[in-house]
Amino acid sequence: MSIQAPSPLKAAKFRIGLTGDFFRNGTPVYPDFDPGVLEHAPGIKVSTFPEHAEEITPEQLAGLHGVIVLTPRVTRHSLSQSQELLAISRFGVGYDSVDVAACTENDVALCITSGVVDRPMAEATVGWMLALAYRIPAKDRQMRDARWDQRGLIMGTGLHGRTVGIIGFGGIGRSVAGMLSGFGMNRPLVYDPGVAQETIAAHGAQSVNLPYLMASSDFITMHCPLNPQTENLISAAELDLMKPDAFILNTARGGIMNEDALFDALAARRIAGAALDCFTGEPITNRHRFADLDNIILAPHNIGWTRELFRDIGAMACRNLLDLAHGKYPATVVNPEVFQRPSFQKKWESVRIDQRTPQE
Repeated sequence: MSIQAPSPLKAAKFRIGLTGDFFRNGTPVYPDFDPGVLEHAPGIKVSTFPEHAEEITPEQLAGLHGVIVLTPRVTRHSLSQSQELLAISRFGVGYDSVDVAACTENDVALCITSGVVDRPMAEATVGWMLALAYRIPAKDRQMRDARWDQRGLIMGTGLHGRTVGIIGFGGIGRSVAGMLSGFGMNRPLVYDPGVAQETIAAHGAQSVNLPYLMASSDFITMHCPLNPQTENLISAAELDLMKPDAFILNTARGGIMNEDALFDALAARRIAGAALDCFTGEPITNRHRFADLDNIILAPHNIGWTRELFRDIGAMACRNLLDLAHGKYPATVVNPEVFQRPSFQKKWESVRIDQRTPQE
């Protein structure tokens, strides 16, 4: 189906905006995201921001009750005139670009699309683990350079009997553990202070501290959010604990791993290799220094992107706002305490299409 940019904002019971980066010259950047479910819903009107900005402005939110946000930051200033705004629906699971405290203080619910990303990101992680273990990029370069007679110089290693360390045991981390169960690997090691040891054990993994995980794992994969507790969680001291033949992967957020420390470890070949899908200071628009290293695999924060993923994320991002419009609690809200605020309830009641008592 050919998707057109949503029509201009009109008077409606519940008004929803899409950030400008969903469209380019009126054409959808990601055609598998179909906002038509919103346009065709009774009592809903949809508009797009006329321009894309790295930070949403108060003027862009004027008159809206909900907004689906792709990449722009949502700051305290963004929400400074958000008297009518009820909810932000992030197109994805990360929300380090959103000031959560400011959302709550301004009676704005922050919704994310948990669950739908788990399998694609886990599949991509396992794929990268195999690429690192079997040294697929190096073998590809060897063939392109016609070095057939040197093929015995590049040997990989299997996953059987190896140990994976998982940092962050939410939906993605658990999916990774489940997918690796068929490879004959050792019991996964998990570092996640926010998850009970019993829960980790129930998924066939072992809860350990971070130093033990770093020193004992053959593959370390990161799936935790970026917050004050996880910023620079992996730095020089942690990387120095790794085995010289171990690999580390980050498909979570830039800033969790110190890039200076990782570059030094890779350049000195103190560890076997790495794979990075996310970076400090995104977007990266110039050649990155990691591109000069031959023991790292890189992707521009899109390793898990698939057509199915964008379809499902888009559907959930829309559903979050449709549920609110009809007096229902969305599936995943980052700041559920906002629902206890009388001022939020008053705002919600004034814009609900269905005036029934909210149902969980």
